[in-house]
Amino acid sequence: MPYCDSKLKVFTCNSNPELAREIAEYIDVPLGSAEIVRFSDGEIQIKLDESVRGSNVFLIQSTCSPVNDHLMEILVMTDALKRASAKSINVVIPYYGYARQDRKATSRDPITAKLVANLIETAGAHRVITMDLHAMQIQGFFDIPVDHLLGVPILGQYYRDKGLTDVVVVSPDHGGVVRARRLADSLRAPLAIIDKRRPKPNVSEVMNIIGDIKGKTTILIDDIIDTAGTMSLAANALMEYGASEVYACGTHAVLSGPAMERIDQSPIKELVVTNTIPLTNREASPKIRTLSVAKLMGEAIIRVHEEQSISSLFE
Repeated sequence: MPYCDSKLKVFTCNSNPELAREIAEYIDVPLGSAEIVRFSDGEIQIKLDESVRGSNVFLIQSTCSPVNDHLMEILVMTDALKRASAKSINVVIPYYGYARQDRKATSRDPITAKLVANLIETAGAHRVITMDLHAMQIQGFFDIPVDHLLGVPILGQYYRDKGLTDVVVVSPDHGGVVRARRLADSLRAPLAIIDKRRPKPNVSEVMNIIGDIKGKTTILIDDIIDTAGTMSLAANALMEYGASEVYACGTHAVLSGPAMERIDQSPIKELVVTNTIPLTNREASPKIRTLSVAKLMGEAIIRVHEEQSISSLFE
């Protein structure tokens, strides 16, 4: 049955229109009509081609590459929706960019995760729905409600269906232990941790492996796979320490720079990611398997619109 509430509207910008279409199809509503064009100097212009007065609007946009352009599209579109008298503006950000700068790690560092939160609020958003934030405390950077969706149930279901045996879930660093623990609990598998230090950004060095992985099927899990340095180094270390095979998964496939080359040359048997960030032809690889988050996000949108519980999605 089509979702008949005309007060629910779904719009998208340019970062991930395919995911937005999947979400709209799941909800069974038409995707909102809007034009996003550029002036000759690059400034963004938004034209809403339908009324949103009194509607609960859900704007779907990942802040992936080019990050600044896609972030600015969110801000301009949100302002347009506010001035067009939308009842509520719910910004759905499958991948929240600038999240890795979430604290002052060294003197004079910016906290860009907070800055982006301020910008989205100031533009006029009433709520944010996002997925697998790099740091949980980013939810507290907003003074509006934040619904934080988890990718582990999707990844866990995939591996349960795959039927792997003698599995150990591995966190590639100490910061990802909570995420790895969720997947380990989902698979009823033990947990291992790679102890490493990072001398500079995007460069990591494995120091030790905590846990028994010898002869085991290992599954590495991370939230963001950017240059794939951490994943490839961790996979090599697991094989050196006696793992029988290495699988890897992550929610956000940034895959920048040398990522694809590193993945192809690594002992990773399969890399499972979600479509929070669209994969381009450049990033296509036989090792990569993409899972859709459309159903989860569509269900979250319906529940927010109908004022139902989001947390029950993960129970």
